[in-house]
Amino acid sequence: MHEDIKLTERYERNGWPSLARPDLKPPAGWSLEALATANQLHHHSLSPDGERIAFVWSRDDLSNLYSAATTGGWPSQLTFDRAPVTAWTDGAPRWSPDGNWLAYTTGGHVWVLSAAGGLPRKISDFTASAWSPVWMGDSNRLIVTVERDGREQMLLTDRAGSWPRLLVAKAGADVWDAQPSPDDRFVAYVRRPFDDLNRLDIRLVEVESGQVRALTGTSKERDWSPRWSPDGSALAFLSERSGWNELWLVRPDGTGMGQLTQAGQDVGDPVWSPDGSRIACTVNKGGALHLALVDVASGEIRVLRQAAGVHSRPHWSPDGRWLTVEYESATQPAEIFRVDAASGAATQISYTKSPTFPPPLLVEPEAVGYPSFDGLAIPAFLYRPAQPNGAAVVYVHGGPSSQYLLEWDGLAQYFVAKGYHWLALNYRGSTGYGRAFEEANHREWGNGDRQDCLHGARFLATLPGIDPARIGIYGPSYGGYMTACCLANDPETLFACGIDKYGDANTLSSWAQCNRDLRLYSEIFLSHPAANRDVYTKSSPIHQVGNVQKPVLILHGLSDDVVPPEGSEEWVEALRTAGKSYEYKSYAGEGHGFLHRQTTLDLYSRIERFLDWSLRPGAVLIQK
Repeated sequence: MHEDIKLTERYERNGWPSLARPDLKPPAGWSLEALATANQLHHHSLSPDGERIAFVWSRDDLSNLYSAATTGGWPSQLTFDRAPVTAWTDGAPRWSPDGNWLAYTTGGHVWVLSAAGGLPRKISDFTASAWSPVWMGDSNRLIVTVERDGREQMLLTDRAGSWPRLLVAKAGADVWDAQPSPDDRFVAYVRRPFDDLNRLDIRLVEVESGQVRALTGTSKERDWSPRWSPDGSALAFLSERSGWNELWLVRPDGTGMGQLTQAGQDVGDPVWSPDGSRIACTVNKGGALHLALVDVASGEIRVLRQAAGVHSRPHWSPDGRWLTVEYESATQPAEIFRVDAASGAATQISYTKSPTFPPPLLVEPEAVGYPSFDGLAIPAFLYRPAQPNGAAVVYVHGGPSSQYLLEWDGLAQYFVAKGYHWLALNYRGSTGYGRAFEEANHREWGNGDRQDCLHGARFLATLPGIDPARIGIYGPSYGGYMTACCLANDPETLFACGIDKYGDANTLSSWAQCNRDLRLYSEIFLSHPAANRDVYTKSSPIHQVGNVQKPVLILHGLSDDVVPPEGSEEWVEALRTAGKSYEYKSYAGEGHGFLHRQTTLDLYSRIERFLDWSLRPGAVLIQK
């Protein structure tokens, strides 16, 4: 929160509140209490000897670290007081090369823990905060990332927390993703210059001398994820130069740069095999992330495991015969699997799935698409209920540079079980469909992407079992902003209501109050407001609040520094002044992504009541 604006948790409404409807019951086999208690496994890593995995298991309002054997079995708990962290901001525990230690981030600092057990030790008290620990080959020194002098920097310390040394001295850019060479002589990293935020370069720094060598660097081109070959003769990296995120290779002296894969789809999560002949990766095919192997000599891609779900974070066994990977789908929460590198046969080695939701209750979404106002094809996933109730929801993901993938979405499954159609769309600006699609909303937030959402409602209105008058819109973060944009610019009243989950309505004031990373993120799309003030004004639906015709539910955490809670306070004030119907609930101690079970349960209950009153038959809301 802004230091001059003191906000307290509160509930406010203008219009009749959404009370629980006694005539409606939870769908058979489901309860919001069970849904809010669901566990989440993420960010696993494989020990150097291939015998154990370490991972984050978010449960019981904590995000602790656990370890388990790669042959299966119940995990051992490694930490006991690690505060809850959203999966998209967390990081994997890092094994030291000798397998004796684990480094991880919690509470804004880096900690080291003996893999054999015991209490962890904080090693970054020389700075206000640090993150992303990376081991050097001696299993003693570590590189950590800090923010200082207005930029992200890399420091070299050790597992005792000795006074650090700056790795890259020059200013004018952020540096991150440290990758030590096999001989520890160099560290490859990503550099983002402040004078070209749409550019990412791959560079090397010599550890002893501090001398820097540029391996890539082109205006408005992004190269990232440098990964050393086992013998140190080459680096693989990701680049979107071809219009897709493809694998490229370059030698450490900067020569021999060339494109390795020709997938025509986004490639991600690259990791070299121990013998250097293959690179494991994921290939994004329309929201499904397949596990694939790339032959380094030819660039040929072999899909090892193809499924209607999401593979992530592959790790090779020491002998190169198998991999570990996380996998989840629309009907299965994330688990860790051991995959044979020859056959693709997979064996589950973690078991965290809740037994509350058996497969017969779950729906596989189908890939659909529809044309937007300008003919651009908008991809989406449609969940069709077995027994439609006539209502539908357009779900808009955050970002905007993100994508609705075929991941576990328990809330969508719950509402589909209640009879709602659920359309999760990937509007222009989403990743996964090529660079041109991803950049289609640059310099014009709230215009074409808003039209994509409105046309999502038009698409739903053509489907059997849906009443066009009972379609709502719901989204978190940028999806919440899209909700505000649509309600303020919906002359045909395509949406009967909207849910804005920690979104905003004034991009200028949000830019001024969010954290540093998000300010720069906004400038990537809209440039600096001093240079493009009119773009920020046009993209802010708060200036069209008088056009809002339907009720909106607004939900925000008061510790959010990504989309500041002041953004929702400003939006609510504008709605109140204009006499619009709304409900607003803020939550103390919650940031960008609600973490505590009690908050999640309250949030789900409010969403259910609001949608049931707004979209189900017999619903009546007082309109102002």
